[in-house]
Formats: sequence, C-alpha cells, structure tokens
Amino acid sequence: MNIVDSSGWLEYYANGKNAGFYEPAITSIEDLVVPTITMYEVFKRVLQQRDETQALLSIAIMQQGNIVDLTNSIAINAAKISFELKVPMADSIILATARQYEATIWTQDEDFEGIENVKYIKK
Repeated sequence: MNIVDSSGWLEYYANGKNAGFYEPAITSIEDLVVPTITMYEVFKRVLQQRDETQALLSIAIMQQGNIVDLTNSIAINAAKISFELKVPMADSIILATARQYEATIWTQDEDFEGIENVKYIKK
C-alpha cells in the first residue's frame, strides 16, 4: 500500500522535477491509500494557484484510490505521533493512516525524512 503526501501530489500535477518519483505510487490505484487530509491540502493549494475547476479535477484523480476518512483511532494515534515526533498535524494524520494501513509514504516533505516506511526525495 502507498500514500502520496500532498507535496507529492502537487509535484506530480505540476510535472515538477520529482514527478516521475511519484508516478509508480499514483498509477498503482489498487494500492493507493488517500487520506482525506491530503485531499484537503491539494484542493486548497490548487484552488489558490489555479481555480476551482482545476482543483476539482485534481481531487477526481485522487478519488480513484482508496479514500480514508479521519477516524477516532487515526486521530488519537496522530496526536501521539505529533507529540512524539514533533511533526505538524496534517503530517501526523498521514503517518497514522500509513501505519494503520501498513502503507509506504512517498514525499518530498522534510518532516518525513528519516521516518520508517517513508520514501523521501529532496525537493
């Protein structure tokens, strides 16, 4: 199972220099886990930088994966992770979701660097 962090989705959509790094995770739809927090972050950023139509198109692609809502157990585990690792709320929710689904996180977000089961690439 794979989770692409918001930074990865945005890099992929922008066809940035690291877009190819994320392609295997994004195109393996059956193994793709999409926390709703990443949908929030991607929609908001695309809306800021482009428009609502582009933001909706971005989300439509993400919705092909296995969408995971923020549950009580994920929220509590995320709070523990945030406290222990000193990572921001959204990152801790993504990490808690990855741990629950035994997924690998694909990211270029420095907050994840050095964490187990994370495929990190520098921006």
